[in-house]
Amino acid sequence: MRKILAVLLLALGFSTPLAAQTPYYQGKTVKVVVGFTTGGFYDRWARILARYMPKYIPGEPAFVVQNMPGAGGLTATNYVYSVAKPDGLTIGWPSNGLYLDQLVGRKEVQYDIRKFAWIGSPVKEPAIFYMRSDTPFKTIQDVKNSKEPPKCGSTGTASTDFILARLLEDTLPPLKITTVQGYPGGAEIDLAVEKGEVVCRGMTASPFFGREPFLSWQKKNFVRVLLFTGDKRDPRMPETPTLDEIFNREKVPEAGRRVAEVILAAESFGRPIIGTPGTPTERVRELRRAFDQSMKDPELLAEVHKQKMDVEPETGENLEKLANKILNQPPEVLARVKKILGN
Repeated sequence: MRKILAVLLLALGFSTPLAAQTPYYQGKTVKVVVGFTTGGFYDRWARILARYMPKYIPGEPAFVVQNMPGAGGLTATNYVYSVAKPDGLTIGWPSNGLYLDQLVGRKEVQYDIRKFAWIGSPVKEPAIFYMRSDTPFKTIQDVKNSKEPPKCGSTGTASTDFILARLLEDTLPPLKITTVQGYPGGAEIDLAVEKGEVVCRGMTASPFFGREPFLSWQKKNFVRVLLFTGDKRDPRMPETPTLDEIFNREKVPEAGRRVAEVILAAESFGRPIIGTPGTPTERVRELRRAFDQSMKDPELLAEVHKQKMDVEPETGENLEKLANKILNQPPEVLARVKKILGN
């Protein structure tokens, strides 16, 4: 009897602590779902952090990147929300404008941004609007005065290109832009611009200064930037006016400016990382902690600096607050946003 008791005590004394000490992520694989094609900055950030975040997660899981382009990131966002298990083994990189499709009530939306597990974002993303230099459009005023609207490329209704075009049309009438949708990613739009299928695009600013073809385009003066949505002019393009400057010159009413603030909140979401709703709190904490520590890693910072990528991280906690705030808008603002983006 004593021998049996001793064996039981030995088992309880050693097996339970060993089980408790085994990290959850040890031997596991985290799927990283990117809502766009390879080569763009969503994909580049995902692949960089897929190499650094495991270092800061107990158990050091493998991270595997899977591109799932479609509908401007909507396909991947729906997958993370509705298909992926809430076990902390799937994270997504959706469009930073994912909240807009929900705001306007698009039938394709199968998610509620308030229920995602927000992990963080490595950068804030003000936008630019570029135009081929061989077109007659030298300023936004030229676009406004043109009888024939320029053709701009777009990946989908939650993408920067679509959002910015609709905002300009609403706040600067009679300005018109013909939006050609359906491109799987920004790289495909840029190729279409080179071929002359389209002549313009709205996009986040950081890729424009951090990758091809934009670096070569700037040297050749192939395109010009007509506006920048940041708070002040970017020193890399000092001649480009901010959207606020254009609004001031065009005397845009306060109501239009308030709607613009809601629509351009995508800048603050940056390149967001999301987890499946219902992911255990401890898993979310581990992923957030790994993201925060990765963004302080000297090797990561050196790598992104070499690639000319901007860095301005935001915490998952702050993104969660923004997700809740952005959907809590006055009815008149929501109605205006739906009118702008609902077509």
